[in-house]
Amino acid sequence: MAIQAPATRPVNPRFSSGPCAKPPTFSLDVLKDAALGRSHRAAIGKSKLKDAIETTREILGIPADYKIGIVPASDTGAMEMAMWSLLGERPVEMLAWESFGAGWVTDVVKQLKLDAEVKIAGYGEIVDFTTVDFDRDVVFTWNGTTSGVRLPNGDAIPADRAGLTICDATSAAFAVDLPWDKLDVVTFSWQKVLGGEAAHGMLILSPRAVERLESYTPAWPLPKIFRMTKGGKLIEGIFRGETINTPSMLAVEDYLYALTWAKSVGGLTGMIARADANTSVIEKLVAENDWVDFLAADPAIRSNTSVCLKFTDDRIKDGASFAKAVAKRLADEGVAFDIGAYRDAPAGLRIWCGATVETSDLEALVPWLVWAFEAEIAAQ
Repeated sequence: MAIQAPATRPVNPRFSSGPCAKPPTFSLDVLKDAALGRSHRAAIGKSKLKDAIETTREILGIPADYKIGIVPASDTGAMEMAMWSLLGERPVEMLAWESFGAGWVTDVVKQLKLDAEVKIAGYGEIVDFTTVDFDRDVVFTWNGTTSGVRLPNGDAIPADRAGLTICDATSAAFAVDLPWDKLDVVTFSWQKVLGGEAAHGMLILSPRAVERLESYTPAWPLPKIFRMTKGGKLIEGIFRGETINTPSMLAVEDYLYALTWAKSVGGLTGMIARADANTSVIEKLVAENDWVDFLAADPAIRSNTSVCLKFTDDRIKDGASFAKAVAKRLADEGVAFDIGAYRDAPAGLRIWCGATVETSDLEALVPWLVWAFEAEIAAQ
């Protein structure tokens, strides 16, 4: 007998973990004032770029003496700029608990060829921060987008550390209250929690990071696109919107709209509350069904944006094939797009619960998740 499909569908079936759903009030009409066909160096371009920087500062509560730059190549570009420009002055400790953190390890150990201390945790776990030596430079991701975990707080990071903390905060910025006094370099992309467009990254530097840039020259050559100093001094223009390469003014307009929307829902506090409410819908699904569980066993470290699930039913013969089939059923029905686990992660589902997703859409999705599971079990 055919399993009855739910009657209600999500209004927006976009649950991708990046690029993520646009703000729910988005339409192409909100981009009508984009400075198209204008130089980003013209007054209008500079004004919009500076507005993007300062509104980011306002919403995230970034200290006034921290520098904020818009850089190319999304979060990846921002992280590469930071690592290639800052590392090598002192010993390095690399922390990883998912694929992107592992990628930073590869870059530092195999490309920069630094003799780094590497600490790895499996998917669904994080490194014990009490074992980390913060007199070294420490590189880590705050939110493991592909593993569904995040740091619960920055309490283990000492205020009097000698090293720099370099934090990939994509999927965390605008979804957690980052402890800026514990972070020297923070990066994120527009395409995650704000649902902006890809290709642009944000690079945020503490005064300690700026001091390092101005006092230390790496042993390796730096590509032009990574250079943040000239004559031993920070290129201040980068952090006023005078970008290293030409930005998309259409993407800038989109980011400005996303920032305006974020303010309209209560700023950072409102964004966190929306993500937490969304995650609670998935928590209820897990609590009510014994065939599914979180990849992260410890609730204290579960992400409230990139929520990763695993199937636990003993009847499942091939976990990877089963998860792909469930995701395909949901996509074919037009109720959930792009929710398969990341290719390097354990088999399962990854459902974006960031603030741009409406809680009502996740509530509508849950019966479909149950339907797809039961239908696939029956088809085995």
